[in-house]
Amino acid sequence: MANDFELNQQKTVHNDVLVAKDLTVYLPGPHPVELVKSLSFSVGKERVAMVGESGSGKSLTARALMGLLPHPCALRASQLTLGEQDLLTLNERQWNQLRGNRVSMVMQDPKHALNPARPIGWQVEEPLRLHTRLGRKARQEKVLDMLNAVGLPDPKRLCGQYPHQLSGGMGQRVMLAIALINDPQWLIADEPTSALDFDMREQVLALIERLVEQRNMGLILISHDLQQVSHFCERVLVMYKGDLLDELPADQLAHATHPYTQTLWSCRPSKATHGERLPVLDRALLASLKHASSQESQP
Repeated sequence: MANDFELNQQKTVHNDVLVAKDLTVYLPGPHPVELVKSLSFSVGKERVAMVGESGSGKSLTARALMGLLPHPCALRASQLTLGEQDLLTLNERQWNQLRGNRVSMVMQDPKHALNPARPIGWQVEEPLRLHTRLGRKARQEKVLDMLNAVGLPDPKRLCGQYPHQLSGGMGQRVMLAIALINDPQWLIADEPTSALDFDMREQVLALIERLVEQRNMGLILISHDLQQVSHFCERVLVMYKGDLLDELPADQLAHATHPYTQTLWSCRPSKATHGERLPVLDRALLASLKHASSQESQP
């Protein structure tokens, strides 16, 4: 019987698929330390969430897919492909051509991701200067169209402003404009609403959902908020301490059978749980399940 990875590949057999097989991120040395452990998944033109508590390896996985692992982390995999392109063979120049062109990333906090010394228009236009041969007028027109597409008022005036003059929500929309201006095939959004209040989170996620659908893109959304994930995504990958523990349709999160996914879903505070003790993860049970799984996988 085919495993989940093979079944997902069979469902998305075309060129527009991001495939990782046995993806491992580790710290090299005499005794290598694995931070992300042999992940296998594929993402087509769909909205996939990667969830788990802090330290589970979500952001490291995203950075591995972008060729942006921090030093001294290293990567190995039996397969890592974007369409027909083998990402394992890319040099730095080829990664630079890929990033911001075929795949883009939105970071957590615009205060740290945007350049405080450059005006907004310059920063949104930069991917066009790096990846296209458009003339100056055509680039500027596309910048204005993109700022308008992400719902920012008076794009022409905004182009001359600096990041410190923007609210958090406006900054996040600017980052989304930068990520999408070259019409990439995939967008990786790493906690894109973590610095925003609740209402602004909903607005930004609804915007991402609309733009991804309009542009027929694939989305990997990294998040802690399972309620948001269940509403905005189609499929969920659940990580814990570098392992991929569970994979299920997003609308089935409330009915998850894996104990870790159940706990993540059940420990959300709400009016219904006010004054009650929230569930606590049984980590000993997880360890025993992992041990049993590893025993079954051995020949």
